[in-house]
Amino acid sequence: MTKIGIIICGRYQCCGGGKCFRALRERAGAFAAYPKEEPVEIVGYSTCGGCPGVNIEYVPEEMIRNGARVIHLATGFVVGYPPCPRIREFKEFIEARYGVPVVVGTHPIPLKYKKVHEQLDFWKNGGMAEIAGALLKEDPEVMEAYD
Repeated sequence: MTKIGIIICGRYQCCGGGKCFRALRERAGAFAAYPKEEPVEIVGYSTCGGCPGVNIEYVPEEMIRNGARVIHLATGFVVGYPPCPRIREFKEFIEARYGVPVVVGTHPIPLKYKKVHEQLDFWKNGGMAEIAGALLKEDPEVMEAYD
């Protein structure tokens, strides 16, 4: 069984996680990497603590104590506006400090957001395809289903 921790952007602290949990059940978005027959358990769900990411230093440790073997930075970091400028730093810090892989993304990018964000300089020139590539390869029909 793969045990996962999810960290969401502090701007969405009231998010109930519906799209993330749906995507996990459907193995869509970043969760497509997990075979459907493989059991997956969420062992932690928290915010980054708000800018500049005050929980990033501590929350992964609790998730790992609960068995997390991978941490996902939620899709809201990617499609919120503005996209989180610290995604790379969060990923790098957690992987270096805790030795667990960090995946950028959870649920598929809603198509309506993708269409707008593709026009933004941050996405065109900021290497978004490099850091969230799996999310950008999702079928447009699936993305639309997450609008």
